[in-house]
Amino acid sequence: MNTIFRKSMLSVAGLAFAGGVFAGPIAAHAATPVDAKPAAAAVQVAKPQGEQSRITLNDEQTANVKAIIAATKKAGLPERAAVISIATSLQESKLENLGHLGDANDHDSLGLFQQRPSSGWGTPEQITDPEYSTTAFLKGLKQVDGWQDMPLTEAAQTVQVSAYPDAYAQWEQQATDLVAQHWNS
Repeated sequence: MNTIFRKSMLSVAGLAFAGGVFAGPIAAHAATPVDAKPAAAAVQVAKPQGEQSRITLNDEQTANVKAIIAATKKAGLPERAAVISIATSLQESKLENLGHLGDANDHDSLGLFQQRPSSGWGTPEQITDPEYSTTAFLKGLKQVDGWQDMPLTEAAQTVQVSAYPDAYAQWEQQATDLVAQHWNS
Protein backbone atom coordinates (compact mmCIF):
# COMPACT_ATOMS: atom_id res chain seq x y z
CA MET A 1 0.00 0.00 0.00
CA ASN A 2 1.28 3.45 -0.88
CA THR A 3 2.76 5.16 2.22
CA ILE A 4 1.14 8.52 1.44
CA PHE A 5 -2.25 6.87 0.90
CA ARG A 6 -1.92 4.86 4.13
CA LYS A 7 -0.96 7.96 6.13
CA SER A 8 -3.89 9.85 4.63
CA MET A 9 -6.31 7.07 5.58
CA LEU A 10 -4.90 6.92 9.11
CA SER A 11 -5.30 10.69 9.42
CA VAL A 12 -8.92 10.50 8.29
CA ALA A 13 -9.60 7.65 10.72
CA GLY A 14 -7.96 9.63 13.53
CA LEU A 15 -10.09 12.68 12.77
CA ALA A 16 -13.24 10.55 12.66
CA PHE A 17 -12.36 9.05 16.05
CA ALA A 18 -11.52 12.43 17.58
CA GLY A 19 -14.71 13.90 16.17
CA GLY A 20 -16.70 11.11 17.79
CA VAL A 21 -14.97 11.59 21.13
CA PHE A 22 -15.42 15.35 21.18
CA ALA A 23 -18.83 15.53 19.50
CA GLY A 24 -20.67 14.27 22.53
CA PRO A 25 -22.40 11.05 23.41
CA ILE A 26 -25.17 11.28 20.86
CA ALA A 27 -23.49 12.59 17.75
CA ALA A 28 -23.18 9.22 16.04
CA HIS A 29 -26.79 8.32 16.73
CA ALA A 30 -28.68 11.62 16.47
CA ALA A 31 -30.55 10.72 13.30
CA THR A 32 -31.83 7.32 14.45
CA PRO A 33 -34.91 6.92 16.63
CA VAL A 34 -34.59 6.18 20.33
CA ASP A 35 -35.39 2.56 21.20
CA ALA A 36 -38.96 2.45 22.43
CA LYS A 37 -39.64 1.05 25.86
CA PRO A 38 -42.86 1.17 27.85
CA ALA A 39 -43.21 4.35 29.86
CA ALA A 40 -42.80 3.87 33.58
CA ALA A 41 -44.45 5.78 36.39
CA ALA A 42 -43.05 9.22 37.09
CA VAL A 43 -40.11 9.43 39.41
CA GLN A 44 -41.03 12.25 41.73
CA VAL A 45 -38.34 14.00 43.69
CA ALA A 46 -39.36 14.56 47.30
CA LYS A 47 -37.64 17.93 47.41
CA PRO A 48 -35.85 19.52 44.46
CA GLN A 49 -32.24 20.50 45.04
CA GLY A 50 -31.55 24.09 46.02
CA GLU A 51 -33.48 27.27 45.49
CA GLN A 52 -36.07 27.00 42.73
CA SER A 53 -36.73 29.41 39.86
CA ARG A 54 -39.97 29.83 37.93
CA ILE A 55 -40.97 31.77 34.85
CA THR A 56 -44.36 32.48 33.29
CA LEU A 57 -44.66 30.71 29.94
CA ASN A 58 -46.10 32.18 26.77
CA ASP A 59 -47.88 30.12 24.08
CA GLU A 60 -44.64 29.31 22.22
CA GLN A 61 -42.93 28.08 25.38
CA THR A 62 -45.97 25.97 26.30
CA ALA A 63 -45.97 24.47 22.79
CA ASN A 64 -42.30 23.60 23.28
CA VAL A 65 -43.13 21.89 26.60
CA LYS A 66 -45.74 19.82 24.77
CA ALA A 67 -43.25 19.01 21.98
CA ILE A 68 -40.67 17.81 24.53
CA ILE A 69 -43.29 15.64 26.24
CA ALA A 70 -44.48 14.23 22.89
CA ALA A 71 -40.91 13.36 21.87
CA THR A 72 -40.29 11.74 25.26
CA LYS A 73 -43.45 9.63 24.92
CA LYS A 74 -42.53 8.72 21.32
CA ALA A 75 -39.15 7.55 22.63
CA GLY A 76 -40.97 5.37 25.16
CA LEU A 77 -39.27 7.05 28.09
CA PRO A 78 -40.86 7.87 31.45
CA GLU A 79 -42.03 11.19 32.81
CA ARG A 80 -38.70 11.63 34.65
CA ALA A 81 -36.95 11.93 31.26
CA ALA A 82 -39.40 14.71 30.30
CA VAL A 83 -38.76 16.49 33.61
CA ILE A 84 -34.99 16.40 33.02
CA SER A 85 -35.45 17.54 29.40
CA ILE A 86 -37.75 20.42 30.29
CA ALA A 87 -35.55 21.57 33.19
CA THR A 88 -32.56 21.49 30.84
CA SER A 89 -34.41 23.54 28.22
CA LEU A 90 -35.58 25.99 30.87
CA GLN A 91 -31.96 26.57 31.84
CA GLU A 92 -30.54 26.64 28.33
CA SER A 93 -33.16 28.71 26.49
CA LYS A 94 -36.13 29.39 28.81
CA LEU A 95 -38.00 26.97 26.49
CA GLU A 96 -37.48 29.27 23.49
CA ASN A 97 -36.30 27.76 20.23
CA LEU A 98 -33.35 30.11 19.77
CA GLY A 99 -31.66 30.77 16.47
CA HIS A 100 -28.25 32.37 16.15
CA LEU A 101 -28.01 35.29 18.59
CA GLY A 102 -25.16 37.17 16.92
CA ASP A 103 -22.57 38.49 19.38
CA ALA A 104 -24.66 37.19 22.30
CA ASN A 105 -24.44 33.62 20.98
CA ASP A 106 -22.50 31.03 22.95
CA HIS A 107 -20.36 29.72 20.09
CA ASP A 108 -22.83 28.13 17.65
CA SER A 109 -25.45 27.03 20.21
CA LEU A 110 -29.02 26.81 18.90
CA GLY A 111 -32.50 25.63 19.76
CA LEU A 112 -34.26 24.60 22.95
CA PHE A 113 -31.22 22.84 24.40
CA GLN A 114 -28.54 25.19 23.00
CA GLN A 115 -26.97 22.29 21.13
CA ARG A 116 -24.03 22.97 18.86
CA PRO A 117 -23.69 21.83 15.24
CA SER A 118 -19.90 21.96 15.65
CA SER A 119 -20.16 19.44 18.49
CA GLY A 120 -22.09 16.94 16.40
CA TRP A 121 -25.63 17.51 17.67
CA GLY A 122 -26.94 17.96 14.11
CA THR A 123 -27.43 20.64 11.50
CA PRO A 124 -28.85 24.04 12.49
CA GLU A 125 -32.16 23.00 10.91
CA GLN A 126 -32.26 19.77 12.92
CA ILE A 127 -31.23 21.38 16.20
CA THR A 128 -33.96 24.00 15.89
CA ASP A 129 -36.60 21.29 15.39
CA PRO A 130 -38.05 20.61 18.87
CA GLU A 131 -38.68 16.90 18.24
CA TYR A 132 -35.20 16.31 16.81
CA SER A 133 -33.39 18.27 19.52
CA THR A 134 -35.35 16.54 22.28
CA THR A 135 -34.68 13.12 20.73
CA ALA A 136 -30.98 13.98 20.50
CA PHE A 137 -30.95 15.06 24.16
CA LEU A 138 -32.78 11.87 25.19
CA LYS A 139 -30.28 9.70 23.29
CA GLY A 140 -27.53 11.29 25.34
CA LEU A 141 -29.52 10.87 28.54
CA LYS A 142 -30.09 7.17 27.87
CA GLN A 143 -26.32 6.71 27.71
CA VAL A 144 -25.93 7.99 31.27
CA ASP A 145 -25.86 5.00 33.61
CA GLY A 146 -28.43 5.41 36.37
CA TRP A 147 -29.89 8.68 35.05
CA GLN A 148 -33.31 7.70 36.40
CA ASP A 149 -32.09 7.78 39.99
CA MET A 150 -29.48 10.54 39.98
CA PRO A 151 -30.09 14.20 40.81
CA LEU A 152 -31.59 16.04 37.84
CA THR A 153 -28.71 18.48 37.56
CA GLU A 154 -26.18 15.64 37.41
CA ALA A 155 -28.11 13.83 34.67
CA ALA A 156 -28.56 17.02 32.64
CA GLN A 157 -24.94 18.06 33.08
CA THR A 158 -23.63 14.69 31.94
CA VAL A 159 -25.45 15.16 28.63
CA GLN A 160 -24.98 18.91 28.19
CA VAL A 161 -21.47 19.47 29.62
CA SER A 162 -22.31 23.02 30.69
CA ALA A 163 -19.98 25.59 32.18
CA TYR A 164 -22.61 25.91 34.94
CA PRO A 165 -23.30 22.30 35.98
CA ASP A 166 -25.49 23.06 38.98
CA ALA A 167 -27.79 25.52 37.19
CA TYR A 168 -30.26 22.87 36.00
CA ALA A 169 -31.46 22.07 39.53
CA GLN A 170 -33.25 25.41 39.93
CA TRP A 171 -35.85 24.39 37.31
CA GLU A 172 -36.76 20.98 38.70
CA GLN A 173 -39.99 22.00 40.42
CA GLN A 174 -41.36 23.94 37.46
CA ALA A 175 -40.39 21.12 35.08
CA THR A 176 -42.09 18.58 37.35
CA ASP A 177 -45.22 20.73 37.50
CA LEU A 178 -45.26 21.16 33.70
CA VAL A 179 -44.95 17.43 33.10
CA ALA A 180 -47.72 16.73 35.63
CA GLN A 181 -49.91 19.31 33.87
CA HIS A 182 -49.28 18.23 30.26
CA TRP A 183 -48.27 14.53 30.29
CA ASN A 184 -51.83 13.25 29.88
CA SER A 185 -53.21 16.14 27.82
